Amino acid sequence: MNRLRLQLTQKLTTPGWTKFLLALLALIVAFLLAVYSSVFAREGRVIATAVCASLALLLSGFVAITAVPYLARRSRLEWVRVSMDYRLTREGWVFIGLILLIAVAGLNTGNNLLYLILSSMLASILVSGFLSLAVLNGVEMQVLLPGHVFARRRAEARVRMMNLKKWIPSFSLTLQGAGTAKQQKTGKRWRWRKKGSSQPAADSPDRREHILQQSLYFPELPAARSINRVVELEFSRRGHYQEKAFTLSTRFPFGFLEKSLQIPVSEDLWVYPAVGPTEEFYEILPMLSGELEAYQKGRGHDLYSIRDLLPTDDARHVDWKASARVRKLKVREFAREDERRLQLILDPRIGPASRKGLEQFEAAVEFCACLAWHFHEVDAQLQFRCGEFQTVSARAGEIIYDILRFLAEVDPSVEVPNYNIFTVDHGSEFRIVCTALPRGAVPTNVWSGAYFIFFNDLRPKPAGQLPEKLTESAGNLLNK
Repeated sequence: MNRLRLQLTQKLTTPGWTKFLLALLALIVAFLLAVYSSVFAREGRVIATAVCASLALLLSGFVAITAVPYLARRSRLEWVRVSMDYRLTREGWVFIGLILLIAVAGLNTGNNLLYLILSSMLASILVSGFLSLAVLNGVEMQVLLPGHVFARRRAEARVRMMNLKKWIPSFSLTLQGAGTAKQQKTGKRWRWRKKGSSQPAADSPDRREHILQQSLYFPELPAARSINRVVELEFSRRGHYQEKAFTLSTRFPFGFLEKSLQIPVSEDLWVYPAVGPTEEFYEILPMLSGELEAYQKGRGHDLYSIRDLLPTDDARHVDWKASARVRKLKVREFAREDERRLQLILDPRIGPASRKGLEQFEAAVEFCACLAWHFHEVDAQLQFRCGEFQTVSARAGEIIYDILRFLAEVDPSVEVPNYNIFTVDHGSEFRIVCTALPRGAVPTNVWSGAYFIFFNDLRPKPAGQLPEKLTESAGNLLNK
């Protein structure tokens, strides 16, 4: 109690509160002088009336000139600048209809009871507005997104709602992504389309990628407390997902109006391509493993160990000095330095843009992501190339997320594919090339130096799994 009294005393002794109390006292005196001037006027005392009225006017002007600007500069008016959206609910429309009906009945009958009911109904709307404003004010949020998210794989995010008000709780809060809320608010509308075009309008809400695709409901947010909510995220396609703001809405207390407040919390999320093994992966991996083993055979130079000769060993690896020393045939075993040294190449050139070409390119991107993830699991030495992008040759675990991050945003090129870039010698790595070249278009000398995976051998992904920017028309892609 003493602490509260001390805090109150400190607040009242500040210059702002002193100015406010003095201005309030001056206005009270001015009001009393105005009342006395009215009384003196009824009694016919002209001089007293003029003096009291003049003093009341002077005090009011003095407060208006000195105190009001000072207090306005020191006031916190953030709540005035808050942009809120209002939407009348179905219950609100019914309530407005009842108000109009009672108003007409009151005008026709002159019944004071109807006017009393009408004023109570109007007051309830006013009270609803103030309460919903108090509920939305002072609420902040924080979104904790996972570090790595893959397409078609569930990930968990955390949403933290914080009530900064010390004494007032918040009730019945609904949190949505700004794009999702706008889409629900807009509903199904007819949009103008170009004649003969099957593409949706450019400003259509469903053409934008959003992170939070579901609504979160908070029945109560206690004062000066925070609530954490776990949200499951799942994205059907790779790409960049963004929320420029979140929408916080409430229908508290009566449900007649839905007030929405924009929370300026911007979040970005890159969704990697799916890395789950596909049928094509299981079909190609055994052939790829065979080619890799044949390429690695006999490539080691450093001595690893000396062991007994086996019937399957090559006589060229016999260590005659060690054999003479122990009077038993011994062979040298070499360390395979180049084992699992790989170079993964994605050729982004698909030629003239078409729906089939885009779908095949998306399948190739996912296949490269699946291969890179497989080599990461087996701890291979990997290098990735795609166009001008190139990683260093390192253990796959060190560069895997750089590769996936690039594959999340890579675009196809409308250049005609050719085999020129594959003829350059990039070292002794085993090269795996994903290309849109048709089978048979690769010369023999190039074919023998790499393992080729052709886009035509991969099953195209459905249109619903294509990134949004790849679903544009071929003309737009050519213009890029």
